Amino acid sequence: MQIVVFSDSHGHLDYMKQVIEDVKPELVVHLGDCVRDVYEIRRMYPELKVECVKGNCDIAQEPEEKILIIEGKKILICHGHTYHVKSSFLSLEYGAREKQVDAVLFGHTHQAYYNNHNGLAWLNPGSVGMSILNGSSYGVLTFEGDKIKPEVRFVTKGIL
Repeated sequence: MQIVVFSDSHGHLDYMKQVIEDVKPELVVHLGDCVRDVYEIRRMYPELKVECVKGNCDIAQEPEEKILIIEGKKILICHGHTYHVKSSFLSLEYGAREKQVDAVLFGHTHQAYYNNHNGLAWLNPGSVGMSILNGSSYGVLTFEGDKIKPEVRFVTKGIL
């Protein structure tokens, strides 16, 4: 199974559409900041399963975090602001350990990051809409047997 992960789209639907049409994922996860983009993606691709949480810039009825069960694995999805990820990942790691998840997906920083550390898969897809340093990016989560493989891909290159 392949999952596309977006965050911080801030109205850049064109990049999201391009990625969805190129990758053809089985699931799209949006980690907040412009949840209204999710509603538009759902309208354009009604057959596509889409999960989302709200970010610090969203006024929406979506939750701030969710736990998804995918391929038998528990995945925590959140925007990251409630865990103060711009300062440190420690609070998020404690939260993930407490919830006994296998992976944590978060955004908010606009900087892409992925890792497998101490049995926990980490993925911050960066920003598909407003990243200056790294370029517009998104994440892909692939399930291979018992392993979760996070990766970051770029739609555009950065301007610096």
